[in-house]
Amino acid sequence: MIKAILFDLDGTLIDTNDLILKSFRHVFDTHLGHLTIEDEEIVKTFGEPLMGVMERYDKDRAKFLYDTYIKYNEAIHDELTKEIKGVKEGLTSLKDKGFKLAIVTSKRRAIALRGLKLFNLDSFMDVVITPEDTVKHKPEGEPVLKACEMLDVSPKEALMVGDSHNDILCGKNAGALTCLVKYTALSVDEILAHKPDYVIDSIEEIVELVNI
Repeated sequence: MIKAILFDLDGTLIDTNDLILKSFRHVFDTHLGHLTIEDEEIVKTFGEPLMGVMERYDKDRAKFLYDTYIKYNEAIHDELTKEIKGVKEGLTSLKDKGFKLAIVTSKRRAIALRGLKLFNLDSFMDVVITPEDTVKHKPEGEPVLKACEMLDVSPKEALMVGDSHNDILCGKNAGALTCLVKYTALSVDEILAHKPDYVIDSIEEIVELVNI
């Protein structure tokens, strides 16, 4: 029986696809111009902790690239972050039915809370798990396990909802059920290869799933 719904943030509850791509492009075009990095390659990193991504491209300057990304991203954050249709309605229905709700994100706490507050989604959440809360991060299961611990539910009683393979793997590695949102910017077919338990078109559909 599902008692808790855990949500990825970027690309799942708020649309930050343009924001993330523009932030990466700023860093790469400005400081890694000697490398050819296509948008499709950047999109595949969605859901991973930022520092790890920067270390893959330039280990020696990873902190500098990280700081450059953060500064630029925060400057354009509110302008480029958009609402996703059906999110607020879906969260309202789940909350009304008594489900525990949480965020499990690879985004830093301060900016994650800023994104939630932008559309008044913070009030729905009982717990917000960010990289500051765990040693291991997505796709490892520790973030979901931490959320379940704080919500006082078993992983088997939790559903992890996200838009990337990292979200699905994080949920599976923790022993939770998993759900993919089809409006992902990534390849749906590639994520389906990881066998999420459910696939939905809108957050509103989760209410029907949890009543199965």
